[in-house]
Parts: sequence; C-alpha cells; structure tokens
Amino acid sequence: MKPRATYRGVVLRERAHPPAAPRTAPAPGARVRVAREVAGRGGKAVSVIRGLPLGAPQLAELATRLKKLCGAGGAVKDGTIEIQGEHRDRLVVELCRLGFDAVRAGG
Repeated sequence: MKPRATYRGVVLRERAHPPAAPRTAPAPGARVRVAREVAGRGGKAVSVIRGLPLGAPQLAELATRLKKLCGAGGAVKDGTIEIQGEHRDRLVVELCRLGFDAVRAGG
C-alpha cells in the first residue's frame, strides 16, 4: 500500500497539476508588448499586455493564468490584458515560454 502524505495527522490530498494552456501558434511577425501605465489610475502602476493574437475566450484564460503567476488582480479590456502592479519582467518571461514574441515596452 502506498504511504499517504500527512501533516499533523491530517491526510493531505495530492494536488493535481493544472491543465496546460492550449498553445496557439502566434502569427509570424506579431510582437506582444508588455508596458507599464499609470495614467488614469490614481498613480497606481498597471502592467498592460497588447498585441496578443488571441480570441476573447483564450485571452481571458491567459489573463487568469498570468494573474495567478503574479499573485495580482487584473482585467481584460478591449483586447488587452491589464495586470495590477509592476510585473513586466515576469510577464515577458512567461509569455516567451508560452511561445509568444514578447518584448518589454517603455522605460
């Protein structure tokens, strides 16, 4: 019988791995830009991702994945993803790992 993981006498469930995001081949030459904006937000920084060649359902799914990665809130507005806070470097690395040609925009 397989031993079960316990913590102080409580049997822990094994965590199932989250399903991998479906990989869609980005259009050749399509560059995803990850920028930082503060305009109209009371001085709060927001990381904005533009240029993703995805439909609305895939965009929402990717936004959820990126929000969990950053541990922050966010939204999908007008074909862009907004993640609350300054997370540009982390977002560029993750988008490149997913197969997008992502670059950091702005200063």
